[in-house]
Parts: sequence; structure tokens; C-alpha cells
Amino acid sequence: MSIGKASDFKIYQDEYYGGMFESIAQNTNAFNGASAGTITLVGRDHKGDYSKESFIKDISSLISRRDTTSVSAATDLAVTQGELVSVKINRKIGPVAQTLDAWRKISSDPREMSFLIGKMVGEKKVQDYLNTALLAAAPAIGAQSDLTYDYAGTGTGMTLTHTALVDGMAKMGDQASRIKAFVMHSKAYFDLMKQAIADKIVEVAGVTIYQGSVATFNRPVIVTDAAGLVASSVYSTLGLVESAIKVEESEMEEIESQIVTGLEQLVFRIQGEHAFTLGLKGFAWDITNGGANPNDTAVGTATNWDKVATDSKNMAGVCIKTD
Repeated sequence: MSIGKASDFKIYQDEYYGGMFESIAQNTNAFNGASAGTITLVGRDHKGDYSKESFIKDISSLISRRDTTSVSAATDLAVTQGELVSVKINRKIGPVAQTLDAWRKISSDPREMSFLIGKMVGEKKVQDYLNTALLAAAPAIGAQSDLTYDYAGTGTGMTLTHTALVDGMAKMGDQASRIKAFVMHSKAYFDLMKQAIADKIVEVAGVTIYQGSVATFNRPVIVTDAAGLVASSVYSTLGLVESAIKVEESEMEEIESQIVTGLEQLVFRIQGEHAFTLGLKGFAWDITNGGANPNDTAVGTATNWDKVATDSKNMAGVCIKTD
């Protein structure tokens, strides 16, 4: 007669991934679709702690007046390259452990634990991607004076209004049409909604009341209470261009599950690791000051994101600061 051992227990990674993929499929729409392509989530494995991409920098005075009365030597203009640098951020999953007895008591088994944890991880991963991305983008863009409208700095009680949105978009000048979506905290969103009603403009107030939406100049709005959008009670609303923020799942996720013996009860444990790489349009991660595998404090430090685009209009977008 054969006696069962812990090593004979079936490991349910399939159920884990089933739950995770179901959850991620529902949540990535907040990235690629709802943001009009301004915040993208893609899969691309790469080695090392950074992802680097060179680009040809803008050549000042490439077109200039030609003097038809002169045959003197012309001055050569140099072609120079800049470098976009994204940074890899490493994450762990769990470990999560539960006694088998606990599952038996509710007439269940580790397969359900695998599926539920997988579903929860899928949701938490995408939430982490978005929160970390905005933690970087808000201070990085907000530190660029020519891309920031500091409405909060003009007085007290300066909450988000349609006029403030226009003043923010105006920072892009003739390229304002490149702003494809707004990202804002729910506080700013509801301030804008109240202002739309108070203005008593038929078109705006009617849309706000009857359709349950806020007029934002035909641009979608991502409303999220991400901590990165608030600093010292000042709220940052971002107007983003296409591919302003890029999140890449840059390493194969590793998930292990096991039965733990040697304890009073048998325990089922799940643990995993993964990594993603974060990049901002027109910025390079400062390798010297920011370093590899940064924590949240480093990611949210504006000076760790260096401006490398010559023209600010070729960067990630604009920032509107309000109370």
C-alpha cells in the first residue's frame, strides 16, 4: 500500500495564472485604451537595470537665411545624439501562506487559493504599475516650469477649473492638440464638476448633470487617487501626449508554490518575483543619482528624471497644480 507524501501534492500554478490573466485583461484597458495611448503597458524582456534608446537631437538654426551676395565659408552644424533612459523596478509577490486545514474547514483546497491569489496579484500589479508611473510623471513634468501652470500658487482655494485646464494646455502652445488625455485625482475631478454646474453654461452644466460626465475638451479623463498626484495638499493634473508614460513588463514572472512540512500543520505557500521598466517621454533616468532598482522615494524625486528633449513640446505633457 502506497503512502502519500508532501511531494505527491499537485502544485496549482495553472490556476494561479488563470486568475492573474483574467484580472490583468480587465485592468490594462485603463492603460492603453482609456488613456488614448498616453500611458502604455507592454511586454518586452530586457537585460540589466536600465533600458536605453538614443535619438537625434534637434539641430538649432538648421534652416537659416542664405546670403546671395557672399561666397564665404559656411559654418558646419553638428549632429548630436541624446539618450532616453528607463529604469527597471523589481517587485516580489508574497510569500502568502495558509494551512491546508484552513481550506478544508471551508470545504475548499489550494486550487482555490491559487486562483484567488492569482486574481489578486493581477489587480495589484496593474495598480502598482499605474501608481508608480504617476509617482514619477507628476513631479518630473511638474518640475519643468515651461510645462507647468501653477494655479495653486496664484492664491487660495484655487481648485481645478476649465480655465485652468486651458491655461495648462496653453503651455504646449501650437502643439496643444498633442495632449490626448488628462489624468487627475478624484478631488480635482469633482471640483471641476462643481465648477461646471456653478458656471451655468448650458452645454457644460447639461453634460455634467444629465450624462454624468465632465466636459474636458473632447479628451478622456483617467480619475485615480494615486498618491503621486498629491504633494503638500497640492494636486497635480496631467495633460499627457501619446506614449507619455511607458511601462514594460521586462522580466519573466517567476511563481513558486509548495507544501511546507515540519510544522504542526501542513502549510501551502505561494511566492513570486517580477520586474517592470518605467520610462517618461523626453526624460532620462539619472543613473548616477537615482541608481538601480529605485524605491518609491527615488522614483518620485523630480531631479532623478533629467530633461533630454531639446524642445519641451516633445516631452510627456503638461502639469496643472491646484488646491
